[in-house]
Amino acid sequence: MKDRCCFFFLFLLCLFVCAPSMAEAAWQPTIAVGLLEGQTAVTFSAAGSDGKLTTSVGGSRISSVPQNTMTTVSAGPGGLEINGRAVPADHLLLEASDTRKADAFRTDLQGRTYRGTMEFLLLHGQITVVNHVRVEDYVKGVIAKEMPPEWPAEAVKAQAIAARTFALKNRGRHKARGYDLCTNTHCQVYEGVSAERPLANQAVDATYGEVLEYQGRLIDALFHTDSGGMTENSEDVWGTKIPYLRAEREKAWGTQPWTKNIPANALLSHFSRKGDIGELKSVTLSRLTAPSAKGYAADRTASGRVRTLRLTGTQGTMTIRGNELRDAFGLRSTLFDVTLKNGSLIFSGYGWGHGLGLSQWGARAFAASGESYAQILAHYYRGTERKQLYKKQVK
Repeated sequence: MKDRCCFFFLFLLCLFVCAPSMAEAAWQPTIAVGLLEGQTAVTFSAAGSDGKLTTSVGGSRISSVPQNTMTTVSAGPGGLEINGRAVPADHLLLEASDTRKADAFRTDLQGRTYRGTMEFLLLHGQITVVNHVRVEDYVKGVIAKEMPPEWPAEAVKAQAIAARTFALKNRGRHKARGYDLCTNTHCQVYEGVSAERPLANQAVDATYGEVLEYQGRLIDALFHTDSGGMTENSEDVWGTKIPYLRAEREKAWGTQPWTKNIPANALLSHFSRKGDIGELKSVTLSRLTAPSAKGYAADRTASGRVRTLRLTGTQGTMTIRGNELRDAFGLRSTLFDVTLKNGSLIFSGYGWGHGLGLSQWGARAFAASGESYAQILAHYYRGTERKQLYKKQVK
């Protein structure tokens, strides 16, 4: 593990300082994205320019990878193998043969195309594929998967800064697995060049290098689909107060309505660890209303989301937290009312997601009303500052 870490940091150092292909971007961080894990063999091809497989950045070629030619790296008994030929290494890098063509270099892998360098790691006898990609290129591979690029440009710009900040803040999130971020919603949806769209790329370029900070540090720029009308305080989701993740009102209340029916027996069975209350007779929860100066009852949070609800049965009572219900039964949010009818609990709510940070549909509404991306970000991340972490180099 120590040797692996040393290699990783040397890799990043070379990307930042040594590689001629990075000159045009000046200094810019890279993100290590885990694309595949647990593979016995991985087949890919190079595009844009010829490639080479090496054991270090800019190192000696072990194998050539001509454009549009399929190459297979597999896990062998003594290490990695290239097209069936054993090599004395437990990691390989795929990069452009000519560093002057590095910006044009692409890798086609399982139906998708990626910028940057590919790393093939042999871990516990199986292959992990990691895409080392510059932050701006990473964000371009994220934005169109997280927000429709056809939405108002200021909303897409706000999303770009949130995505960039989230990525940089969470580098090392999956360090134990050999990379920074995964490709799904646990981190951010990332599909490389295959996901890029012109309008989304314009938003990324327009906010090049911009991040959000609170008191000089990168923030955890969380975002979700729709708040339903008001975002949430962090302590009511995580239990920890984050000064920039506060409950904020939206342009409209009661957005993204949804309903879901859950049989009472199924719900009681799931929470049987809390005790047997017999047949469900009633549910106690204060009524959901639009935000007002009066606030909400104690069973709801500052945004109106369900903090707790009480179930009364023939043999006792049970208290369940709103977040427990959402996690257990896939409710879109905890901003809901509930009624008991014919042996089922009928949930009627608004919004989609945890409610922390930027609401994507909310940002769309603010942008449509003329708000700038700076104003949108200031609304959703209270007390934060925008900073340009790095700039484009003028040629």
